Amino acid sequence: MPKSKERCQEIREEMREKILHESMLFFARNGFAGTKISDLSKYIGIGQGTIYAYFQSKEELFNEITKRINYEQDVKELKMLTMLPITAKHKIHKLTESIMKKLENDENYAAKVTLNTQMLFEEKEYASVDTTYRSDLYKYTAKIIKQGQKEGSVVLGNEIKLTDYYWSIVYLYSLKKLFTAQYESISIQDLERILLKDGIKNNA
Repeated sequence: MPKSKERCQEIREEMREKILHESMLFFARNGFAGTKISDLSKYIGIGQGTIYAYFQSKEELFNEITKRINYEQDVKELKMLTMLPITAKHKIHKLTESIMKKLENDENYAAKVTLNTQMLFEEKEYASVDTTYRSDLYKYTAKIIKQGQKEGSVVLGNEIKLTDYYWSIVYLYSLKKLFTAQYESISIQDLERILLKDGIKNNA
């Protein structure tokens, strides 16, 4: 019995979603430059022609994926956190708790972190130490770190480098969640310890 027009459309949408989801994971592992459509099609288990039936090029596919990893809400939340009238120690705890919950419960968040970092690596404009931190996530994290250094709760050092170290650990564990069979996450306290002098023992 021939499929209805509606069912054919559903099948097309299902395949498109499959390509986007699997491609997001593949790009997260290999980066844009390291991804070939031939390798991607093997990873997904479909022919290259099927991918091209939905997306004209690797660039178009990647652009569609980046729309799905928009950090607008994450940046908005972090920006609001920097403005709260609380200590930097509290802010770092809230940020870290939020990140760890998302990593634990949302595979797409791990892919978002990984892809965002990959894009920073690959963009020429982010090549130098001075310009890497145009990312708003990095900018607001650095602002919290600087506040904490003034308050005496955050370790001393260049706030930009400390920001990089903090998000690099998040990136590492995002990769582990996505691509290792036995994923073991660090604790909130372990991640906080990167920045805080004495953890989160005292919330004052």
